[in-house]
Amino acid sequence: MRFNRTFGTGLLLGILGMTGLTLTIQQCWSAAPRIADRTVTPRGELAADEKSTIALFERSRESVVYISTSELVRDLWSRNVMEVPQGTGSGFIWDDAGHVVTNYHVVEDASVATVKLADGRDYRAVLVGASPLHDIAVLKIGVDLKVPRAVPIGTSADLKVGQKVFAIGNPFGLDWTLTTGIVSALDRSLPAEDRRGAIEHLIQSDAAINPGNSGGPLLDSAGRLIGINTSIYSPSGASAGIGFSIPVDTVMRVVPQLIHKGRYTRASLGIQLDEDVNRRVTDAMGVEGVAVLRVTRGSSAQQAGLQALQVSRGGEIIAGDVITGINGRPVESVARLRARLDDYAIGSKVTLDVLRQGRRMKISVTLQAEN
Repeated sequence: MRFNRTFGTGLLLGILGMTGLTLTIQQCWSAAPRIADRTVTPRGELAADEKSTIALFERSRESVVYISTSELVRDLWSRNVMEVPQGTGSGFIWDDAGHVVTNYHVVEDASVATVKLADGRDYRAVLVGASPLHDIAVLKIGVDLKVPRAVPIGTSADLKVGQKVFAIGNPFGLDWTLTTGIVSALDRSLPAEDRRGAIEHLIQSDAAINPGNSGGPLLDSAGRLIGINTSIYSPSGASAGIGFSIPVDTVMRVVPQLIHKGRYTRASLGIQLDEDVNRRVTDAMGVEGVAVLRVTRGSSAQQAGLQALQVSRGGEIIAGDVITGINGRPVESVARLRARLDDYAIGSKVTLDVLRQGRRMKISVTLQAEN
């Protein structure tokens, strides 16, 4: 029920009269509580760490880009070609030539990629090269005026669990978003996009990383690139405080090759490998390692004297060498062997731990380019 002010005043006076109290209307309304005027309390100086974070974001923002992809689809009725939006992601300026680094899965299967700069400029990008093994891709935009500042490069080999990290990206299409956290763990590994290997040495952090952050930079407190944000661990698909980033030391090894050659060539021993066959052979032998299935003629492996398994005339498999480690680091699968080899440049010399007919030995091999 609604009461107007006149009816309410009469009712109030009637009640007061019944109780023997006599007040004027002015006294009644003046007895109501008054709304006090409020003033703004001065905040004072921002904390030193707040100032540092703000400065880092303002300094780094222009180096980060927003990437949107689309697919060209032909309409079955009109026969016209249309652009159908596919997804969004993040990236960052690599150099003054307009190269942009992002995740391979951000641009995978896309027909068109558009790069938006922090100042609002949009550019159609061309794919320079990609390495699905590392989930890294390089795009190029034709910057006609001022080239945005390239992100400063740091290192990842000296990272410590507990140090602060900062992620800038475009989660859920919300452009230029900053999240902060710490390094939660180091040297994590995940299967690569092509499932033929594993991405090694991943940085785990608790900085909020969501869909759309992929390809964006992970920075240290000095604003240097220490990783590329690539994936999250989450049952729901949203951030759960476990994010993974490709370490910058890997980026520095892969990106220059993609820019100069359009592809990444990794180091190899010159042997034939197969994950399924390897599992059956090593399980039958009761060992962990990688069985040498075949040695390529003229390869580094042949020059080093590695021996492949053989099949007798009766169909019996005669085991050859089983590689159990590289430079003292264990390898228990084909994927791990490939990842270990990827830590070294072509032409590097490594020492293999080899099991040969029950004897353990060490064999030195000079790595060659993978065919």
